[in-house]
Amino acid sequence: MNNVDAEKKLDRLLKQMPVVAILRGVKPDDVVEIGEAIFTAGIGMIEVPLNSPQPFESISRLARALGDDCIIGCGTLVNKSDVKRVAEAGGQIAVTPNTNPSLIKKCIKYGMIPAPGWATPSEAFSAYKAGARILKLFPAASYGPSHAAAVRAVLPNDAKILAVGGVGSANAAEWIAAGIDGFGIGSEIYKPSMTATEVAERAEKIVNAIRMVKSSVDET
Repeated sequence: MNNVDAEKKLDRLLKQMPVVAILRGVKPDDVVEIGEAIFTAGIGMIEVPLNSPQPFESISRLARALGDDCIIGCGTLVNKSDVKRVAEAGGQIAVTPNTNPSLIKKCIKYGMIPAPGWATPSEAFSAYKAGARILKLFPAASYGPSHAAAVRAVLPNDAKILAVGGVGSANAAEWIAAGIDGFGIGSEIYKPSMTATEVAERAEKIVNAIRMVKSSVDET
């Protein structure tokens, strides 16, 4: 899948359910069952942070099992040497905690969607100039919805903002009202001690809560 096709797929999944499930700490032997539980609940974007056990193997297994229907990728990407490994494992999106233009460009070179972390307008525009169109406000709770709304107002129209870090179903309404396009949610969906059944229940609650918020916003 090339960048254009992956971006179209991502746009569709964001509109269906604007959540990226973050599986920090997941192990390869558990990842497919956990991923399937999340997908069945209605979430189609899943990332495995690279500080998890054997992350490339987990990404590979997820990509083989769910890659046709989901966007699968990595999180916590900080080293350019890992980009090729993520791409070869089947990753379609590469999420970083910071803005590194050379890392963004390398992700694009290997056919992945970069989702770099940013905090300031300067970082957001630097990421956009390097080719990123998915911009991850991180840690979102440190800056708040009003910060996201202010930067949203000056960004190009084709830039999308993900809020990650301290966001979830409880405060989704204020973030959606601020104009963000999606959320990255970790421990509210998954912790390493959880079973697939527990993950499914948590994911379903988040999906239902965000659907209610989106429905309310659409009606106003």
